[in-house]
Amino acid sequence: MSDKKRLLIYLGLTFTISYAWFFIANPDGSTWEGMGNMRQSFVALGMVIPVICHVLTRVITKEGFKFSGEDNSYFGISFADKKWIFFIVACLVPWLVYETANVISLALAPSTFDSEYYLTLDIEKRMLILMPVYAIVTGMVGSFAAFGEEGGWRGYMMPKLLKIMKRPAALITGGIIWGLWHAPLTCIGHNFGTDYPGFPYVGIVKMCIFCTLMGIMLTYVTEMSGSVWPAAFMHAISNSSPSILQGFINSDLASDTFLGRNAGFIGMALALLAVDIFVMVKWNHYEKNRAA
Repeated sequence: MSDKKRLLIYLGLTFTISYAWFFIANPDGSTWEGMGNMRQSFVALGMVIPVICHVLTRVITKEGFKFSGEDNSYFGISFADKKWIFFIVACLVPWLVYETANVISLALAPSTFDSEYYLTLDIEKRMLILMPVYAIVTGMVGSFAAFGEEGGWRGYMMPKLLKIMKRPAALITGGIIWGLWHAPLTCIGHNFGTDYPGFPYVGIVKMCIFCTLMGIMLTYVTEMSGSVWPAAFMHAISNSSPSILQGFINSDLASDTFLGRNAGFIGMALALLAVDIFVMVKWNHYEKNRAA
């Protein structure tokens, strides 16, 4: 069976089961803020579906399971050949990205600066300095949930896409697919809320852009480490918003202009883009040296 056919089977399973789950978990279409913590947790269980479908696809297509070598599942962990470096990178880069993104956001929308916003987050000022550490620790502990996504997207989808098409096209295609998978969540306000012009279509487009930019970093650490676990760590830590400056940014104070409404997203996109450019240069350099 061709890699393209295997990929189509995987995507068909993942989207069908995921969308069905999001409907079953939230049949009345409640917004993310409007549902209770229990239902939020129930909906969030959909994160494990991509890796479940990875396993199902390998069973259906009789592809088999390997933890190393060509066509492996990327579920294994190896620290050989300095691969441990990518586990450290996966833990530290989210903090640098989020802090840089918030600096850009404040530069674009200085009105959002609130010297006491951290009080609304029930955080003591002296504890703000520990927020990145807290995010890293909780992200690593909670990485199982992120493994549910990364074990599918980075463990199966991206290796297939990279075989079918050239790297830039594969990364963009993979990012759009990942962004569209979030569409049911974006439509209930999980990612950007519900109060913005063009809801929910603008939010879906923004999610595709974010997933493309984020996906480049996640795919890179997966390929270089030979494991999805660095990507799972990076994903989970990013979800924890590891930023000190976050305690001083109140988005409710943003002016009702394009920059004011989108400063946070633009800041994040530019910060991710800067890292992605560095990653692509390193990636190309690695490939040239390996081919030499």
